[in-house]
Amino acid sequence: LLNLENIVSFGYRGASPRLMGACAERGIGLCFLTQHGRFLARISGPVSGNVLLRTAQYRLADTKDDALPIAKMFLTGKIFNGRWSLERTLRDHALRVDADRLKGAIGQMKQALDDLMNAVSIEELMGMEGIAAKAYFSVFDQMILKNSAYFLFDGRNRRLEGNSGASDGINALLSFTYSILGHEIAGALEAVGLDPAVGFLHALRPGRASLALDLLEELRAPFADRFVLSLINLGTITESDFARKENGAFYLT
Repeated sequence: LLNLENIVSFGYRGASPRLMGACAERGIGLCFLTQHGRFLARISGPVSGNVLLRTAQYRLADTKDDALPIAKMFLTGKIFNGRWSLERTLRDHALRVDADRLKGAIGQMKQALDDLMNAVSIEELMGMEGIAAKAYFSVFDQMILKNSAYFLFDGRNRRLEGNSGASDGINALLSFTYSILGHEIAGALEAVGLDPAVGFLHALRPGRASLALDLLEELRAPFADRFVLSLINLGTITESDFARKENGAFYLT
């Protein structure tokens, strides 16, 4: 246990109460996912940190005028990092990509970033975020430089309608990586005494780690998306690492 930071268990394997207690006592994250990477549960120990920190968090999140500037910062980070990822691809692989498409998306994201500071409500912020996300994912396929015939990307979607599988290999990888990163973020928030459920951008909902999702927005492009693209472009993940079910859903094997 001295050498472990996190344990991620796939499938429906069990963990003894003694192991769960030992992990919680030492601050080791213990996360359970289905065999295909869908989040099930996370074990956490006693709440850390100062109760005054959490009460300040609740007060800020409950006041729109206080929550709005914080929400803007999350989305500023998200759009900036997404634009940086596109600019890096354009710089490093200018001869292998559609430069005009990339430049167009970068321009749209830059405009959304400029407009963001003038937003007067969370709803307006989410509208601008939607524009930037649409621009980003419209050229996501340009960053797939290897095996693009198999890894076709036609937009971001979490699940196929009516089942729990992804519609293609890219979306399966992205959803899986977002789940892992969200677990890491939630554990980090708890470690410093913040409540992962009380966010500033995502609406509060029972069972939703809203603050973890807020932070995840900033980190999607540089951590999760670039990681997935590296796995594909380096040939670490290939067609043989997926199974396709009768309903058309893709799963990681």
